Amino acid sequence: MLQFSDQSLVIGPEALPALATLLRQPAVSRVLVLADSNTARVCYPQLKPHLPIDHVLIEIPAGEEYKTIQTCDTVWTTLTEERADRFSVLVNLGGGVVTDLGGFCAALYKRGIRCAQVPTTLLAQVDASVGGKTGVDFLGFKNQLGVFQEPAGVFIEPQFLTTLDPRQLKAGYAEIVKHWLIADAEAFNTERHNGLFVDDWTSIIRESVTTKQRIVAADPLEGGLRKVLNFGHTVGHAIESYLLTQPGREVLHGEAVAAGMVCETWLSVKKGLLDEDALDKIETFLFSVFEKIQFILLETEAIAEYARQDKKNAGDVINCTLLERIGSAVYDQPVTLAEIIDSLRYYHRL
Repeated sequence: MLQFSDQSLVIGPEALPALATLLRQPAVSRVLVLADSNTARVCYPQLKPHLPIDHVLIEIPAGEEYKTIQTCDTVWTTLTEERADRFSVLVNLGGGVVTDLGGFCAALYKRGIRCAQVPTTLLAQVDASVGGKTGVDFLGFKNQLGVFQEPAGVFIEPQFLTTLDPRQLKAGYAEIVKHWLIADAEAFNTERHNGLFVDDWTSIIRESVTTKQRIVAADPLEGGLRKVLNFGHTVGHAIESYLLTQPGREVLHGEAVAAGMVCETWLSVKKGLLDEDALDKIETFLFSVFEKIQFILLETEAIAEYARQDKKNAGDVINCTLLERIGSAVYDQPVTLAEIIDSLRYYHRL
């Protein structure tokens, strides 16, 4: 196996040169790059000078709807046809779909080859590419199939964010806000007055990644503490999964998480964990950044049903991560389907 020690996470303009150094190691036999149709066009030209001349580009369609086993089949077929061996490295260039799916493909191909993550969206830079979670959607459920597999390295070049439209940038910002709410009250109270008015994302990315890394290091396989990172995701994934079944109404992951954070903050108050003042602060801030997701009251039960498949559940018990105060979360909080429906109805009324 490749060993990269302190080079496993590089943030800033030195990221791509560090990746080039990694890929020149004698232990690397082949380099293959996975990109979607967007990153192949917009980001690959910036990455290409840092790659070996004889690398292979694998291009997949862009979009959450392609985060499937069928797409994995395409990737595995190409790896096989290109005779990639166990000393090959798959470089995943893209947002959360590419980093999740590419990591999953690498983990299963020949019982595991190494991958390097080069996240190009804010969401992937602060969340999806860090922590070793990989996976694909299955039967309409988010990340239903997956494994824990740490990448050989994560190389974050903030300049890639200039390729994003404002909606994609907002979606990534939701995960940064989540990190503040579960672990950094001071940052939330300071940064909520700045919102998206950021000239250089480097320091915010570094702080957010540091928060996630600290939590993951304490609980790599999500047996306990790491579950706090799922704040906003029980209801958020349910919203996202349901709307994926409604053509033309799909939402981005971060948009759904922002809505989920409103719902789960409200649940925190209803469970007696959080005070109304904190709910008001969080709610006011989130709605100052994110547009409200539209659904009708008749859909709340159908949306909530998706929470039954949440990976944190134990049997028939829906386990949720809730807040006990801004900057502190508690995991494995049981909620009923009726309570999730009520939280969606609350969100709908706002």
